[in-house]
Amino acid sequence: MKWNTRITELINIKYPIIMGAFASVGRAEFAASFSKAGGLGIITALNFGTNEEFEKEIKKMKKLTSKPFGVNFSIMPPMMASKVPHPRDEDFYMDYVHIALDEGVRIFTTSAYQAPKISEVILDAEAIWFHKCTTLKHALSTEKLGAHGVTIVGVEGTGFKNPLQNTTLVNMTMARKLLKIPLIAAGGIGDARGFLSALAMGADAVCFGTAILATYECKAPHSYKRKLIHQDIFDEEFYHKIFHHQLKDKSIWSYAAGHIDKEVSVQEFIENHIIQKAEEILRGWGFQGDELSIF
Repeated sequence: MKWNTRITELINIKYPIIMGAFASVGRAEFAASFSKAGGLGIITALNFGTNEEFEKEIKKMKKLTSKPFGVNFSIMPPMMASKVPHPRDEDFYMDYVHIALDEGVRIFTTSAYQAPKISEVILDAEAIWFHKCTTLKHALSTEKLGAHGVTIVGVEGTGFKNPLQNTTLVNMTMARKLLKIPLIAAGGIGDARGFLSALAMGADAVCFGTAILATYECKAPHSYKRKLIHQDIFDEEFYHKIFHHQLKDKSIWSYAAGHIDKEVSVQEFIENHIIQKAEEILRGWGFQGDELSIF
């Protein structure tokens, strides 16, 4: 089945599926496997301490795949950056942006901070910019800055919690009403039903994070993957870590963990666990076409 959304058309990917940004493991091999499987692989710039290291990784990615891929900049906000000696802020990443553009990268994502200086450079180069945020208010301001799309993370996801953060259902249905730019759903999505549900709510693509951490191509330690696979989603401590707004960025996976039963390849996850099962569900609902267009 051919999948068509505003995101697949904008960035020329086979499926409306985007890789999350990952500290430590968000590198070329992992990202290339995601792109080759039909999604948008993402290299996370946070993982590289020098211009030379970053440029080497971009070149490596280009050798591994000819498919579209993107680069993420997880940017420390100015107030936080002023309190640490070597912050990963906009100024730190500016050389990385130019290196990526010079190497032909055309898709960029930002997170943690909207990064007006970086986004201006990206937009001036006529490249594509997506920003990830946690609230509808921030999504609206992202659209005003000229972003081509916005990822909105539901409270079911992991990472920093905003007291004004909503569920994925509220995020997508309200964002579809309020915004004109393409929407990317994130937070707790880990199977075909969640994927289809996000698209039905108004998303143009789904960003997978926790759900792909137990893949072979992810270089997380095996001990970490075992804990993820065996996570009890009814565990009270796990529940409080996910939904407690007062806890800051924390080392905990999302509710997508409940869908992970074993280690699989990225190809198997995307093709079999998401796309094939989604198509089976659609046919069970009576859809008989060989092309699905969601706009």
